[in-house]
Amino acid sequence: MMSAEPGELSYPFAEKPLPGKIVFVAPGVAWLRMPLPIALNHINLWLLEDEQGWTIVDTGVSNDETRNLWEQIFSCHLNGKPVNRLIVTHMHADHVGLAGWLAERWKVELCMSGLEYFTCRVLVADTGKEALEEGLRFYYEAGFDEESLDVYRSRFGMFGSFIGKLPQKYRRLADGDSLRMAGQDWKVIVGRGHSPEHVCLFCPALNLFIAGDQILPRISPNVSVRPTEPAANPLQEWLDSCEALPRALPKNVLVLPSHGYPFHGAHQRWQQLIVDHESALTRLYDLCREPQRAVDTFPALFNSAVDSHSLIIATGEGLAHLNYLLEKGRLRMTRDKDGVKHYEGVKSDRH
Repeated sequence: MMSAEPGELSYPFAEKPLPGKIVFVAPGVAWLRMPLPIALNHINLWLLEDEQGWTIVDTGVSNDETRNLWEQIFSCHLNGKPVNRLIVTHMHADHVGLAGWLAERWKVELCMSGLEYFTCRVLVADTGKEALEEGLRFYYEAGFDEESLDVYRSRFGMFGSFIGKLPQKYRRLADGDSLRMAGQDWKVIVGRGHSPEHVCLFCPALNLFIAGDQILPRISPNVSVRPTEPAANPLQEWLDSCEALPRALPKNVLVLPSHGYPFHGAHQRWQQLIVDHESALTRLYDLCREPQRAVDTFPALFNSAVDSHSLIIATGEGLAHLNYLLEKGRLRMTRDKDGVKHYEGVKSDRH
């Protein structure tokens, strides 16, 4: 999505951890990075130490490179202590990919929210299958031509390609739960929109917020509608979280995000994300003075051109914004003679 430059954020750590190394950001809280085989080329992971051992927060993707880097960290940085807890913030492959391997490697439980765990298992079950008619219909109605539908066919079932076998059991985390890590109490705070029930972790004593993808310093997390729930309104959930989470955190909290550098300025950043989405919604509404398909919305939402690599995720984000305006009564949806959906602005004195 189009985004302005982040506002007044500050970054207390100038150097990122090298591969296989860790950097302590607070007593007992270590930052490490793993490479990703995508344009967003890294993920930040976290290790929390106490007298009994270590907690891992998020895992990296399931591939040999990431496993080898984990083994290097285990050999060099655990001070002879075991890993005794594994937490995953949400279901995306860079966060959950090695959960099964790490759980088995250290004989520990996977801890994550219920919606994230079960949604992940459902999506992973599609790995290697052919595209379903419901998904093809979903993207056809969004305006995909046959070539674009072939892109979807070729990529269907790839969700699990970087996720190893998940544990068959887990321990559920819920909003408001309390955990003891790094010798301090941490509160589970759930955010929504980017994923169904995203776990974040806040430590008042250390003034740290492990944010996952719920807030990032340089980019806006993806908020998408997918074929499994075509009428969903994740953008409303996302904006609600952007309003609620700052109320749960002090203004000077140090954010530990999954991408980019740890930063101060969370409240300003959330406000900027809200403004960016509101601006996008205004541009989209203006574009829909004439009927538009979902695939016609990209100029209102994105700075760069959408190609075959970004088409599916861009369409999901376009539909998230369209569904939001539909629920607000600002758009109406009709179908053409071929069944393709078109969206047109509703003129009303109320808006």
